[in-house]
Amino acid sequence: MASVLDDPCMERVLKGHTDAVTCAHFSPNSKQLATGSADKSLMVWNLSPKGRSLRFVNHQDTVTAVQFCPVGSLVATSSKDKMVRLWKPSMKGESTVFKAHTATVRSVAFSNDGEKLVTASDDKTVKVWSVSRRCFVYSLNQHTNWVRCARFSPDGRLIVSCGDDRSVRLWDTSSKHCINCFTDYRGSATFVDFNSRGTCIAASGADSTLRIWDIRTNKLIQHYQVHSASINSFSFHPSDNYMISASSDGTIKMLDLLEGRLIYTLHGHKGAVLTVCFSTEGDLFASAGLDAKVMLWKTNFDTKSYNEVLQQHSRRSVSYPPPHLTDIQPRTAHPHSTYPSDVQVAASLADTHTPEPHIVVLQEAERHLRYNADLAHYAVEDVDTVEEDTSEEDQKTKRSKGGEDERRRHQDTPGDTLRPSPVLNSILQHIVQQLDVLTRTVSVLEDRITTTEDKLQECLPGVLPSHVALEGASGGTDALAQPTEGGASGGTDHPLEEQLTSGQDSGQAVQQTPT
Repeated sequence: MASVLDDPCMERVLKGHTDAVTCAHFSPNSKQLATGSADKSLMVWNLSPKGRSLRFVNHQDTVTAVQFCPVGSLVATSSKDKMVRLWKPSMKGESTVFKAHTATVRSVAFSNDGEKLVTASDDKTVKVWSVSRRCFVYSLNQHTNWVRCARFSPDGRLIVSCGDDRSVRLWDTSSKHCINCFTDYRGSATFVDFNSRGTCIAASGADSTLRIWDIRTNKLIQHYQVHSASINSFSFHPSDNYMISASSDGTIKMLDLLEGRLIYTLHGHKGAVLTVCFSTEGDLFASAGLDAKVMLWKTNFDTKSYNEVLQQHSRRSVSYPPPHLTDIQPRTAHPHSTYPSDVQVAASLADTHTPEPHIVVLQEAERHLRYNADLAHYAVEDVDTVEEDTSEEDQKTKRSKGGEDERRRHQDTPGDTLRPSPVLNSILQHIVQQLDVLTRTVSVLEDRITTTEDKLQECLPGVLPSHVALEGASGGTDALAQPTEGGASGGTDHPLEEQLTSGQDSGQAVQQTPT
């Protein structure tokens, strides 16, 4: 029997969202993960051990979809606020707004060359945008109900879309015409995508089915019904040999597309799993759901050859029938049998690799930590949050009521006067938080001084003694301006002074440090 380490296992849990996580996507280099949530925020997680994460909060409603640009470092998001935003994931938090839809935007996706965006909306339209010109290009209008998802083909010549009209439509981007329509679903079609070769499309449905068509023959080639509730998302492995799916039944299923069967059932989320995606190399995948957690998994078996994987599966599973002959060109839908021999993987089996990341709670500590922004910019930036407006009279009334309640409590219970007041507890808590930030600041500065000393010794061997390099690194802004690793952009490192300036000028990016 194969070892547990050959099975997919959970690598770490990312906690930072305060509501359901609705979407996730890896950067092209797999060093960052972007997630959107019902808490109206976009999080860009840096997956390096000491990486820094950013929170963007310009959307006014649930973020419904997110995707990194295949070329460059842009991130696109869609939201229930009817807007599409194009972000530069940096400390400035700059974004461009695309607004042409008249209802919730459910989906956003880049073309492979990064030149165009396609969006799907509850206004029953699919729209295409130019990224370089930042403008609307054209609209596709044959859906008769909400459009849930739309994707470009790898070569950019086709667009596939699906929606609540129970149809999956294939569009020609040159003629802007619908060239094919699949209507096999008994309920809404919830998600759709091309495989990496662009020869097949897959679509999931609210009827808990997953279908794969060969668009060269326009034939259904595989049909799975392995979940017990609606399938919300799925992702092709880069090799096209596997697929993972996320469902409202609280599980993640992994399918072997060459064998045509279910091989893994993954447990870990509490409640519905809303999104799942493979990394570019296929060695990682992420999942997220209603429990507001983002789970990062390792595939493990993908490091082996496919023949080794098949041999391990055959040793621990019972014999099963050969693949359906009608998979070649079926005349009608034919669901594959559910084999009881799939491997059940619980998150607790492998959640021992890395600790959960530490996320600083910014709403409570923001006003107190802002005084330390010059040194502790890596921990806190100004947050563009939407807070309830209160007039000065309301605030005075609340303060007077609070004072009366406090006096009445002391008069009623004289023995309680020796206890620390809530105000004192709050002050002590904030002092502890400030000390924690200062401690981390000193640690970061020490690391930077050490890095500067090493680089000076490498560049000027035998010229500067170590104590001179150390004094130069600790005494001037030139040493502090050395680039450090783990930048939020994944590929661009900023000097400290430039980061401080960008952190003070913008209130839209929040930096968080997972451990």
